[in-house]
This record gives sequence, structure tokens and C-alpha cells, in this order.
Amino acid sequence: MQNISTFGERIRHLREEKQLPIRKVAAFADIDPSTLSKIERSERYANESLIDKLAQLFQIEKQELLNEFISDKIAREIMVIEQPEEILQLIRSKMKYLRNRDQLQGTIKFSNG
Repeated sequence: MQNISTFGERIRHLREEKQLPIRKVAAFADIDPSTLSKIERSERYANESLIDKLAQLFQIEKQELLNEFISDKIAREIMVIEQPEEILQLIRSKMKYLRNRDQLQGTIKFSNG
């Protein structure tokens, strides 16, 4: 079973695992310690440049942190809706449709004449 946490909780866990004080991580990321604290408490969102820096600092793949970040944003948007499962099902269908459409469009050959 996958360990579920928010992006901020994941950052806090990684920071504590490396025994780094919040001020040192914030200095490395070039942000205010209070901003990092808010991110860890999910009171504020990170941006992509911060994700790059944190992945570098914690020596993990950027995509891993990006997945946590994006899934948080989507989950927060969808959880306020009455029937989120219907939307998730529609999203899966649209992703499949868009992939197929994009693949078909990529195979269209245009002639010069």
C-alpha cells in the first residue's frame, strides 16, 4: 500500500529525515523560512523552481515531487464537488481520448501540392 501524504508533509518528512532545520532548507531554496513552514503545513503552494531546488537538495527525482504537488492541487479542487468519482472517471476517459487524438494528429501527413 502506498503511503499517502500531502506535498508539504512529504517535504517536512524529507527535511526531518535529513535532520535539516527549516531555516537551512529555506536558505538553500532561497525562500523565507515562514514560507517553507506554510508549504509544509499545506497553507501555501510551491512553484516549479522550488520543486527543482528541493529535489536537488533531497536527492530525489523532480518528477516524484512534481507528482505529489500536482496530485495535491487536483485533489483539493475535486474534493469539494459532490460526486468526485464521476469527475475522476470523466478525466480518465478524456485523458484516453486526448492521447488517441494527439497520436492520430501526429500521424497526419501534409503534402506540398
